[in-house]
Amino acid sequence: MDRSKRTTLTVAIAASLSMLVALPAAAQATWKPEKPITIIVPWAAGGSTDQVTRVTAAEIEKALGQKVVVVNQPGASGSIGTKNALEAPKDGYTWTAGAAKDLGTYAVLGMLDTKIGDWALFLNVANVSTLSVNPNTPYKSVAELVDAMKAKPGQISVATAGVNSSGHSAIEAIAKATGVKYKHVTYDGGNPAVVATVAGETDATTQLTVEQAEMIRGKKLRPLAVVGDKPIEIDGYGTIEPLTKTVANFKDPPNYFGIFIPKGVPPQVIATVEKVWNENIRNSKALKDYATSRGAQFAPASGADALKAVMPAVQVNAWQAADAGKAKVSPDTLGIARP
Repeated sequence: MDRSKRTTLTVAIAASLSMLVALPAAAQATWKPEKPITIIVPWAAGGSTDQVTRVTAAEIEKALGQKVVVVNQPGASGSIGTKNALEAPKDGYTWTAGAAKDLGTYAVLGMLDTKIGDWALFLNVANVSTLSVNPNTPYKSVAELVDAMKAKPGQISVATAGVNSSGHSAIEAIAKATGVKYKHVTYDGGNPAVVATVAGETDATTQLTVEQAEMIRGKKLRPLAVVGDKPIEIDGYGTIEPLTKTVANFKDPPNYFGIFIPKGVPPQVIATVEKVWNENIRNSKALKDYATSRGAQFAPASGADALKAVMPAVQVNAWQAADAGKAKVSPDTLGIARP
């Protein structure tokens, strides 16, 4: 056989082998679940995580053609349900959900030995908290509430979903910026914390806006400020101004929520969910409508983009806990740099 024919044959064989090697990788890109998928919501029903996860689960169901079951397992500021997902069989059928900043700081608080890098992140919305009070309280502005907290240290009660929750991070940031002390009253989720403030069990709440929206619209809560630097619009209510209008130099990064799959599952699971995120979740009208009606930001992301987006809030949350003497493990030993 002459040289040109041998070269042609060699190239053909190499191409064929390349295709054979590529087949398993291509096959990994598609996962067809053979049984229902469980998403553990580690907070009570009705809260922000529960709300957005159920909207997202319905979209995933349509894309995968398989039932997605949302199960509430509240307790220990979300760490119990998250632990159950982490310890479930790594077959790709058990996921969890919540705020990425919580997931990234459980280890700092000694709640759960896991880091943000142990999970594949699939974000759906970014949430901000709102500082609201029961309408029967005398506080009509942030300044009035702050003055009262200074006059009565540790007596003004604030409802949150517990240590490490979004509401707790928000009131801690406010306390640090203003030098006030408050009475922390915890509940098993954002919705119970909001309801407690509506009922008059507490004076105020700093839970997420999405958890308060209905009560704000119904004038059962009086919003004083968005815990951030940008105003938000709530359908049927209007504009809530940012805390930075009253508290100079206040900063609180966006709190990204999503669905989290523990690493170690078959790679085709992650590849398929990434495909669903890019093709379905990013274009979901149902999720966009949810965000608009609840005062949230529609913000789908996955992979490296998701990790980059969530790290500022993880850093702030972790070092906030450390500076307050609440950390069991120093953030820097976990690779969390000071912001």
